[in-house]
Amino acid sequence: MGLEALIVALIIGAVAGWLAGFVVKGGGFGLIGDIVVGIVGALVASWLFPTLGLSLGGGWVGAILASATGAILVLIFIKLVRRI
Repeated sequence: MGLEALIVALIIGAVAGWLAGFVVKGGGFGLIGDIVVGIVGALVASWLFPTLGLSLGGGWVGAILASATGAILVLIFIKLVRRI
């Protein structure tokens, strides 16, 4: 992974994490927290979407939407586990 790919992954992770935090919690988690949540969400989405036969397209927008969707699922799961 080159430096450019790493920067793109961090930007997509930050945007996706911020969107997920805004949807689930009502706000972001700070820059580092947003990046971590977005990257974890991207990992979940990259496993889950092909398993379900779903695709959100390619490019930046598709990557951000997929990562944000995965991050939202991760945050909802964490909220459910914390309640128990």
